Amino acid sequence: MNCAHKILSPEAFPRWRQQWRDAGRRLAVTNGCFDLLHAGHVTYLEAARNHADVLLVGVNSDAAVRELKGPGRPVNPEADRALVVAALESVTGVFIFRERDAVPFLQMARPDIYVKGGDYTLETINQDERRFIESIGGEIILLAHVPGKSTTGLLKKLAT
Repeated sequence: MNCAHKILSPEAFPRWRQQWRDAGRRLAVTNGCFDLLHAGHVTYLEAARNHADVLLVGVNSDAAVRELKGPGRPVNPEADRALVVAALESVTGVFIFRERDAVPFLQMARPDIYVKGGDYTLETINQDERRFIESIGGEIILLAHVPGKSTTGLLKKLAT
């Protein structure tokens, strides 16, 4: 098995999306840094996949992670983070996106379902992302946060 084929290039992405649409499959999309993969991530991605036939994970580029998390992040480079996420059985495809927010990625993916973690509410997610998903008739699902599981927590533990 070679999980690297799940990592989609910008050129391959439209064809990949169209194949699932043509097959009548429902696409769930989520996104994040996925810097140090942990049980919280795995639980979250499995739950996201349970809401659709196909799960596409957008992975923030290294530059976007630095903007979002600060100069010490990411710990792992984007290609490594994408490969680790792609290795998960629950993940159908992975796309590295360059922008700080996911709007351009969501516009390409046009998901049926947009999944976010339980640390968000409909009011606190990026409102441009929310408006786009709602404009295409997509559903937004907020999954419960896994208590005590976070990359920030892991990094603090490693620093001590």
